[in-house]
Amino acid sequence: MHEVTLLINIAVALVVAFIGGVLARRIGLPTIVGYLLAGIVIGPFTPGFVGDTETISQLAELGVIFLMFGVGLHFSLKDLWKVRSIAIPGAVGQIAFATLLGFGISRFWGWSVASGIILGFAISIASTVVLLRGLMDNGLLNTPHGQAAVGWLILEDLATVLILVLMPTLASASNGFDWGQLGLTLLKAAAFVIVALFAGTRLIPWILMRIAHTRSRELFILAILVIALGIALGAAEIFGISLALGAFVAGVVVSESPLSHQVGADILPFRESFAVLFFVSIGMLVNPVYLYNNIGPILALTGLIVIAKPLTTILMGLVFPWAARTTLVVAAGLSQIGEFSFIVGQAGVALGLLDRSQYSLILAGALLSIMLNPLMFRLIRPTEQWLQKSPGIWRLLDRQGPPLPQITESIEGHVVIVGYGRVGRHIVSLLGEMGIPHLVVEADAGQGEELNRRGIPILHGDAANSEVLTHAGLTRARALVIAGPDEDASALVVTTARDLAPELPIIARAASEDGTKHLTQLGAQDVIYPALEGGLEIVRHTLLQLGFPLQEIYRYTDAVRRDHYDLQLNTEEEHRLLHDLIDAANSIEIKWFRLPEGNPLVGQTLTEANLRSRTGASVVAILRERQLMANPKSMTVFQADDRIGLIGEKEEIEAAEGLLSESESESSDTGVEWET
Repeated sequence: MHEVTLLINIAVALVVAFIGGVLARRIGLPTIVGYLLAGIVIGPFTPGFVGDTETISQLAELGVIFLMFGVGLHFSLKDLWKVRSIAIPGAVGQIAFATLLGFGISRFWGWSVASGIILGFAISIASTVVLLRGLMDNGLLNTPHGQAAVGWLILEDLATVLILVLMPTLASASNGFDWGQLGLTLLKAAAFVIVALFAGTRLIPWILMRIAHTRSRELFILAILVIALGIALGAAEIFGISLALGAFVAGVVVSESPLSHQVGADILPFRESFAVLFFVSIGMLVNPVYLYNNIGPILALTGLIVIAKPLTTILMGLVFPWAARTTLVVAAGLSQIGEFSFIVGQAGVALGLLDRSQYSLILAGALLSIMLNPLMFRLIRPTEQWLQKSPGIWRLLDRQGPPLPQITESIEGHVVIVGYGRVGRHIVSLLGEMGIPHLVVEADAGQGEELNRRGIPILHGDAANSEVLTHAGLTRARALVIAGPDEDASALVVTTARDLAPELPIIARAASEDGTKHLTQLGAQDVIYPALEGGLEIVRHTLLQLGFPLQEIYRYTDAVRRDHYDLQLNTEEEHRLLHDLIDAANSIEIKWFRLPEGNPLVGQTLTEANLRSRTGASVVAILRERQLMANPKSMTVFQADDRIGLIGEKEEIEAAEGLLSESESESSDTGVEWET
């Protein structure tokens, strides 16, 4: 089965990964677990189909490049600087301590010095994918605690780049450490970074802007791929450094372009697809028999990752003046290892610093730690409560005062808005003007920063692809508004929201006629299709100009919406409402007019004006200083600038107009201003 084509390998790997990812999410685990297990299933150590390890590994190299390119693209020195007091000492201290722990246990197992150092490096670096998913799922990403964890992780990512640069030097140091080789490696890396940053930041943004002006999406995506792969391969071939470092620097260079957000959106499908193949290729290297025979070392290594690393963070929290909840969130979030540990381990195998069995041990520790990570997040609150029972330890750990309550713990009677695009921004502004509490769920970091500056409560995360909605307080909310244009994402949000809050009113935006029906079937009460909403607005204005009553028009257009914008008369209700509309237009008419100062009616009561007996039309409402008086009493006195609503048949309205026109002629400079 090794003589199979590239297409079959890709297809089988993706299908099995999809099944594994779905099963992992169904039981509440990160999808990475499913991808790794999928690799084990099609690997050479299990029965059934055996994928071509070499072919999939070469494809996985693209996954490494795109992963590191994404890290560089989203690298922000400004964000890191905001949390420097936590991230810098914390990341440096934990990497050093975890590396020593890994090295120590490796010596106990009889590993070589080099392999022990690689093991220490591997367990010191947490997974970006797992951390971000954990923070999103628990509504922590946009909090100060989540930002500290992300800043900490940025430094770990930078440490990964440095480790990958230095590993070839470590491999050549079997006969003694070669300081000259180390200096040469660092010099090459520095030369590459300088050339790329100084030349690339001027040239590449200019190229991307020129390509964007061609208005060709295909050329723009192709340019991104050429830049990412070209710089990564150039770094390896010309400067002799790793593909990972080249890809990271390529991302940093592209981030200087004003089009960087579009680059991130366009590169995402490639990154996710090849990252899946990367995780599958990792799983293919795992030998289940080896794991069974070495369960003791696996559990010991997992203990270092899941228990020793968090305890290290908590101990540092006793030394540094951090908030207690920040310490606990960081400890939970970084108690796992993942893709960067795999990259370091793979490089170690390629350089001869690790053998396959040692690498399998790292993979097993990563797999178990990822599976346990959701539990670590759930332990944050119980651990906080347990520590508070020891006031002395708590005061030492929490030197920034009591933590602020989370947004979703203190908000109720609010409107949840998913998406802060053009539509969502308008809704947020309107609710703010009206003083109605609201909460925004948004995945884009740039939009999140704007919301934070405006002081608008936000949960940062993808509502369609995470557990973030569980933290939005839907059971206490007044309504959910899904303002994004992606129908597939909206469908997932509607389904989740209906499960969490069965009675919650849901207003959703559709992008097609079929989408309006689908979202309604899933449980959205009101589905708005902007493209056809404009057509209904034209219908409304047309009918108003033709003299049809406003309320009857609204009843008819609402019926069209309920029938999913089908303008054909297909339902009995639409036929009935259309006939009501016609009958109302032929019989009863409502008309408004403004009463200017000096009009003879000003100062008279409704009884004195006696409009009904004189014309047959009745006064049904008076609008005065933005206050509506419905069915005004007989002793109500007309005032200047009142807007008077009259109802009656067409002839009666005309008679009222004639009477008031006579009053107008009797008064020199006054009159009646009619309105529709």
